[in-house]
Amino acid sequence: MDDRTRTEIEAAAFRALREHLLEARPEVQNIDLMNLAGFCRNCLSRWMQEAAEERGVPLSKDEAREMFYGMPYPEWVARNQTEATAEQKAAFEVAYAQNVGPREG
Repeated sequence: MDDRTRTEIEAAAFRALREHLLEARPEVQNIDLMNLAGFCRNCLSRWMQEAAEERGVPLSKDEAREMFYGMPYPEWVARNQTEATAEQKAAFEVAYAQNVGPREG
């Protein structure tokens, strides 16, 4: 398989994952994804931002999130996310540290 075809297949798989997480399963909470899988929708948007930066394309955190979510992030949260429980928040702190690194602030 040539590099271009591989890249196109990878991009199609990413689009399918994005569609699944945003359209087929929006009720799945980001915090639960992070706690169980070590990544969430926000991680995917951050990875897009990092990939853009590696290629010299400026993309802010908010721009990357809007690009991923298809709308401003606060709007998507209001439509789809619920308040996390104390247990979810505690598990998130562990998952975040293990998968992303120490939290700032």
